[in-house]
Amino acid sequence: MPVTWLVFIVLALALAGFVAGRVRIDSAAGAGRPHSLPNYYGWNIAIKVMVPAFLVLICWLIVQPFVVNGAVTARLGDNAVPDGSTIGLVMSDVRRVAEGLDAAVSQGLMGADQASDLRTEFTNVRDRLAEAGVALGSNVTPQVLGAAQTWRALNANGMLLMSVAVTALALAGLVWGYVQTTPDFRARNTVENALRIMLLAAASLAILTTIGIVFSLIGNTIKFFSLYPASEFFGSFTWSPSFGGGSELGIWPLLWGTLYISVIALTVAVPIGLFAAVYLSEYAGPRMRAWAKPMLEVLAGIPTIVYGLFALLTVGPLLLSVFGRDGLGWMQAGTAVMTAGLVMGIMLIPFVSSLSDDIINAVPQSLRDGSYGLGATKSETIKQVILPAALPGIVGAILLAASRAIGETMIVVLGAGAAARLSLNPFDAMTTVTAKIVSQLTGDADFASPEALVAFALGMTLFVMTLGLNVFALYIVRKYREQYE
Repeated sequence: MPVTWLVFIVLALALAGFVAGRVRIDSAAGAGRPHSLPNYYGWNIAIKVMVPAFLVLICWLIVQPFVVNGAVTARLGDNAVPDGSTIGLVMSDVRRVAEGLDAAVSQGLMGADQASDLRTEFTNVRDRLAEAGVALGSNVTPQVLGAAQTWRALNANGMLLMSVAVTALALAGLVWGYVQTTPDFRARNTVENALRIMLLAAASLAILTTIGIVFSLIGNTIKFFSLYPASEFFGSFTWSPSFGGGSELGIWPLLWGTLYISVIALTVAVPIGLFAAVYLSEYAGPRMRAWAKPMLEVLAGIPTIVYGLFALLTVGPLLLSVFGRDGLGWMQAGTAVMTAGLVMGIMLIPFVSSLSDDIINAVPQSLRDGSYGLGATKSETIKQVILPAALPGIVGAILLAASRAIGETMIVVLGAGAAARLSLNPFDAMTTVTAKIVSQLTGDADFASPEALVAFALGMTLFVMTLGLNVFALYIVRKYREQYE
């Protein structure tokens, strides 16, 4: 049964339980005054139908692929892995053949029994898959076909068992809640406790997600360092991956490009954003502020891919015309550190300006009035009173913008180039950690090789960097922030 149908069945049972609960408690009103309102009895049944059923559904959908993958991998064994390949690549072929079998069955080119029968001739299946538009390479063997058929059978059985389990739980919840629906049952307390638990689970989801990401990075990073020495990763100044072997995976050229582009971006964003914040909070009138601030914040809503195209098609050629061979001769191509840094700085302007504007507006008006009362001008008040009072928050905003710059990908991919080098020339093409994470995980990468696992080590390094910046920003804000009445 498709998952969508299963969801609709559970929702229909929950709706039926809600109506049945209200009707039952209304008909039982003569036996005594109910403890709760009728809606609470209906929601009690609906919650008992939906929550256990959906929990099992979600867990089943998460666990089943791992179980099926493990069973098929064990069935294949090492003998099914040809020389020069890995079990991961063989499993990719298995999944591709399984999808081809599904397509052939859906198009009526072969029966479902024929697609699942392990005794089906390999040449016959090859012909049927070719008619369905699935071409099998020379590396697809009868063992791979058998594994694909096993994959389909296990998935089909798993989906059937899941449908039965989820439906049975929903019906059990419906019966349980209906039996509980009596005037003495404290339905309101039960529903409120259930909602409290669901809200707690929702609040914990972000924390659990972060913990899962961290453990995933740590596990794969440890696996990478078991294959590639950590001393060479952190001690080498050369980045030269090669899936044929002999790779040099030094992180320093990538870190240098990341920090260089981020510094240029902050050099652009911080002055412009800070000056814009000062103007909007201290000089602009209500009418000017009403349209200028939303217009400035529109920059934050532009997708980063659009900024990347802007860097590639507009800023790069513009810089090349000035600093290229026809100009000063410093720039060889439109993709360079300066190109990505300028565009990224434009992207970061609303981050700095909005946060700084809110922080400046939070400075009490009494400080301004006191400064004016002592004879200070508006500019003197801004320089000597407002900005010093708002400085910790502004520093925190700048550090948060720096974290955003370090994690940017698309602008770097399209605007900075792909060369991993250590250079002081801002008009040279360079790359960053995020860009190389994308390139190392793109294509048919063997995830058991250091060249693919290095992406997790790069991600872990980037995670530690951004986490450190965020913690430092929070420390600065909390330590030096003055509390005003």
